Amino acid sequence: MVVGVLRVALHLEAVHGLKEKRGIVQKLLVRCRNRFPVSAAEVGDQDLWRSAVLGFAMVSSSEQVISPHLERIEDEIESSGLAEIVSTEVEFIHI
Repeated sequence: MVVGVLRVALHLEAVHGLKEKRGIVQKLLVRCRNRFPVSAAEVGDQDLWRSAVLGFAMVSSSEQVISPHLERIEDEIESSGLAEIVSTEVEFIHI
């Protein structure tokens, strides 16, 4: 069993408050959960207006199955136009 973890740090330029930020973050999380077989949550920078850290996890039999999904999640976030990706980290845990 392999667990794939994706951590995405975002910059939200046009946000003017935490309420607006949370709305954008929720849109991104719901969009990714609906399109990909992943668990997703905001995992950092919850109290900062213009930045967010999202975490995604997927379980499968191999890295080759997980890797394309995680790459497509990055593409989905970038193409949404809601946020700019600052950095990403991918980790695979073999159990």
